[in-house]
Amino acid sequence: MRIVIDGFGGDNAPDEVLKGAALAVKQLGVEVAVTGDLKVLKERMSALQIPENGIELVPAEGVITTTDNPRSILKANAGTSMGVAFYMLERGDADAFISAGSTAALVLGGTLIEKRIKGVKRTALVPLMPAANGVKYAVMDGGANLDCRPEMLLQFAILGSCFMETTMGVKNPRIGLLNIGTEDEKGRELEHEAKDLLDKQSTLNFLGYVEAREAPLGAVDVLVTDGFTGNVFLKACEGMGVLMKDSLKQVMFANLKTKIGALLVKKQLGKVMRHLDYKEIGGSPLLGTAKPVFKAHGSSDEKAFLGAFRQAKIFVENNTIEKMTEAISRITPEGVVWDE
Repeated sequence: MRIVIDGFGGDNAPDEVLKGAALAVKQLGVEVAVTGDLKVLKERMSALQIPENGIELVPAEGVITTTDNPRSILKANAGTSMGVAFYMLERGDADAFISAGSTAALVLGGTLIEKRIKGVKRTALVPLMPAANGVKYAVMDGGANLDCRPEMLLQFAILGSCFMETTMGVKNPRIGLLNIGTEDEKGRELEHEAKDLLDKQSTLNFLGYVEAREAPLGAVDVLVTDGFTGNVFLKACEGMGVLMKDSLKQVMFANLKTKIGALLVKKQLGKVMRHLDYKEIGGSPLLGTAKPVFKAHGSSDEKAFLGAFRQAKIFVENNTIEKMTEAISRITPEGVVWDE
C-alpha cells in the first residue's frame, strides 16, 4: 500500500511529517510518498537521520495556506505540496492521501479533484471524539458544510454508519441526530425533516434526537448534524477537555499529599489521557470522496501522523469506499434505504 502525504502541511512540517512517515513505514509496513521542496526534505531527513527505505520524495513548489483561496488548489496552487499529492491520488499513484494543511483547500480538492461517490451530494469531515468507557464516536459533519439540506444529513448518517462499521469495527452503529431536545417538536425545520427521512424511510439503527451532553457519555456511535453546528460542538468539547485536563493537574500537584496521590493513580490517569488525546486517532476522513482523503490536525506531531497513516491503512484495507458506494446506491429518489 502506498500513501501520499503533504510534506509541508501543518504547523510542524516537514520534520514531524517525515518522522511520522518513517514510523508508518516501520510499524505499518506501508510505502510513503512525501511531497514538497526536495532540497529541504532531503536536508531534514539527513539531519533527523531518517532512512530512505520505503519513503519517496516527490517534488512540489510552495504551500497553500489558510489565507489562500481554497479553489486555487485546482490551478494556481496545483503544484504545491498539497496539490501534487492530490493529483498523485487522482492518477492512481497512491492509495490514500493525508494532509495537515488548509482544511478548506482539502475539502475542495477532495471534492473536485478526487470527485464524489456517485449520488453523494456533499462530502463531510468526520472527526472521532472520545466517549465514556473508552470508545469513540463520529461527528458528521465536523465543519465542511455550513448549510445542509435534510437529504444531506441522511447521507451523512449512511456514510458515518458505514465508516464506523468497516473501519472502526462497530457493529450496527447507533445513529443520533443532534438537537436541542429529544421531543419531536424541538429543533429547526432541518432537524424535523431529517428525522423524518432517518426515522421513517431508512433501515439504519437510528435512535432519534440526541442532546449534545449525551454523545460524550456514549449514547451514539455517529452524531449527525450540519457542519456549522458540528464544528461549534467540536470546539466546545475541545475547550472543555483542555479545562478538565488543566484543572486535574492543578488538583493533583497542589501539595505533597495530592502529588503522592497522583503517583498512586499515575497508570490509570495515563489511560484516561491517552483516550482523550487526539494524537491516538491522528486523522479524520473526508467521507463521500471517491478516493481516500484524510485530514490530520494542524498541530500534529510524529505520533499523530502515525495515527493518520494507521487510519488510512485500515480504511483502504477494508474497502470502505466501495462499501459506501454500495450503501449510497441503495437510496431511492424518495430517500428510502432498503434492506439487501
